[in-house]
Amino acid sequence: MDRVPVPDEPLNEPLKRTLGPATAKVLAEQLGLHTVGDLLHHYPRRYEERGQLTRLAELPLDEDVTVVAQVADARVHTFNGGRGKRLEVTITDGSGRLQLVFFGRGVHKPHQDLLPGSRAMFAGRVSVFNRRLQLAHPSYAKLGGEDDAVDVESWAGALIPIYPACKGMESWKIAKAVDAVLPRAGEAADPLPEALREGRGFVSLPEALLKVHRPHTRADIEDARARLKWDEAFVLQVALARRRFAETQLPAVARRASAGGILDAFDAKLPFTLTDGQRKVTGEIFDDLATEHPMHRLLQGEVGSGKTLVALRAMLAVVDAGGQAAMLAPTEVLAQQHHRSIVEMMGELAEGGTLGSVEHATKVVLLTGSMGAAGRRTALLDLVTGEAGIVIGTHALIEDKVQFHDLGLVVVDEQHRFGVEQRDALRSKGKQPPHLLVMTATPIPRTVAMTVFGDLETSVLDQLPAGRSPIASHVVPAQDKPHFLARAWERVREEVGKGHQAYVVCPRIGDGEDEKPKKKAAPEEDGKRPPIAVLDLAEELSRGPLAGLRVEVLHGRMHPDDKDDVMRRFAAAEVDVLVATTVIEVGVNVPNATAMVIMDADRFGVSQLHQLRGRVGRGSAPGLCLLVTEMPEASPARARLGAVAATLDGFELSRIDLEQRREGDVLGQAQSGARSSLRMLAVIEDEEIIAAAREEAVKVVREDPELERSGPLRLALDALLDKERESYLDKG
Repeated sequence: MDRVPVPDEPLNEPLKRTLGPATAKVLAEQLGLHTVGDLLHHYPRRYEERGQLTRLAELPLDEDVTVVAQVADARVHTFNGGRGKRLEVTITDGSGRLQLVFFGRGVHKPHQDLLPGSRAMFAGRVSVFNRRLQLAHPSYAKLGGEDDAVDVESWAGALIPIYPACKGMESWKIAKAVDAVLPRAGEAADPLPEALREGRGFVSLPEALLKVHRPHTRADIEDARARLKWDEAFVLQVALARRRFAETQLPAVARRASAGGILDAFDAKLPFTLTDGQRKVTGEIFDDLATEHPMHRLLQGEVGSGKTLVALRAMLAVVDAGGQAAMLAPTEVLAQQHHRSIVEMMGELAEGGTLGSVEHATKVVLLTGSMGAAGRRTALLDLVTGEAGIVIGTHALIEDKVQFHDLGLVVVDEQHRFGVEQRDALRSKGKQPPHLLVMTATPIPRTVAMTVFGDLETSVLDQLPAGRSPIASHVVPAQDKPHFLARAWERVREEVGKGHQAYVVCPRIGDGEDEKPKKKAAPEEDGKRPPIAVLDLAEELSRGPLAGLRVEVLHGRMHPDDKDDVMRRFAAAEVDVLVATTVIEVGVNVPNATAMVIMDADRFGVSQLHQLRGRVGRGSAPGLCLLVTEMPEASPARARLGAVAATLDGFELSRIDLEQRREGDVLGQAQSGARSSLRMLAVIEDEEIIAAAREEAVKVVREDPELERSGPLRLALDALLDKERESYLDKG
């Protein structure tokens, strides 16, 4: 079949041609809206029924609001001997009353417009004066039929759309701008294949745009939302499905483990049996490694579920097949920890190349930026000759001078800490694209895995190995009940008295750190003190509640040799209490450590607290995690800490974490904080839609990988995948 040409996008016309340069400038600078299509996809946040007034009793303080209300009273007051004027207008909606205040020359027009009994829309920032909520100098638009008023009928028939607004562009001004471009909605190219749209009973895209902006009934809104959510989910999933399909077309060397090799020798040494989950996930990985296109798999799992063991067995399978494997870790501490634990697990099998080494042994090398010149030269030589079957390192592995004999597998630990460019640079070092295994100990909700990591096949380890101990978690309200904090330090002493060890985690290093431009502590907000610092607290504990115990510090500004020395001594139980920053967040494995105290726990995210907590309870003794905070009981921060204390289910916590953060741009490298490319779709709430869209996208791409029969869909992909996002997917 001939390729259907991509139509010109009529909605790409700049807004300044339609709305004029002044309005277009505000929309572009404040809301990022540049074209007619951008404005048509700037959907109302909610809708007010005509005649129904917003509940004034529920207005949030210090937020910009839009309200529809009726004027109850309007009075002009004079001051300064009659030279100054102030207009006070009281509006009501039956649930509460709100005062509007206008001063000076701004009094005259609202005094004429806002007569008792009249209705209008008001927009402004809610503030407090004399213990009463008020809007000072709000913008307003009358609702009525006068020549200079906003006519409700022209707005929405029976419903008034309330748009996400900004300074200088209130909701009703955006509505007027939408009115100017709405006739163009009929020209919108529909990305959904006709059979799919009809099969699922969706309205056309032009009809959805008309209904979302100017609905006559609530049913119109539901029809529009259902269709527009599907558009976002489907186009994104097509992009990801094409990415997965392209991966299957690349050549790769199949890496099948040979019987009687290093993997079998390693398995024979294991003092335990694999969990069912580990066997299942290993089977998925080994099946991928045996294919002649690159594996592209995400391995996610709970803290302590055995991801490193699974990854090591995959690396050994590749070594058996004659290739090399590289593990990329985000920090030197974690790289050193992985190297230590892998060498310990492998024992004599990691002594390849040495005199008297056992059969099938290989060399396991470490490569980090802080290594001495001699050690670095040796490691580089071992890689290029193939002497080293496994290398573990930091971003130092990516440097140009690092060459491999035959790189067959790349394992990336804690993927969210790496830029895509770094991962791509390592993958490019293979003669053919190596297989890729991405690991994360941050549990990811299924819908996020299908969007943020949608170009990866996913394996989940949700079963903890036998022998892992439970972890009790408690919130310690240091401000309300200071004796609770004293008791926390007593518990640490008790754990040490039993022969165990403890971590104390702080948000900051200290020692003049604040004077360094890029090492500022979190700013003081509302008079809050700076975050507790490692160096300050370690000294305080050594002199006070933990006097007599062996207390050491660990943080990112220490010399790598010093960090490694501290971790070695802690692992050897030569240190009782380690006071550290989040440098110990992932990968650190000291089974004898049973207690953790997290200071200023409210300053950490939900997932980060879960990661930190996973450092204890790794042996046979139960773990204890104490979340210390000075936040008041009714605060959202305390509720967040309570949620962490209440469950050890990382997947449940990841949902809570995502719900509390902005979802961010699911295609961009930032996982939160950026303006989302999803305007209607909610990653957590719309799981069924995303799953169904993924299935449909796979069918479409399987039948027509280049989308030759769907010009409008290619057009929608072009709009979604600007150069930056397309690069992100290409390097994924």
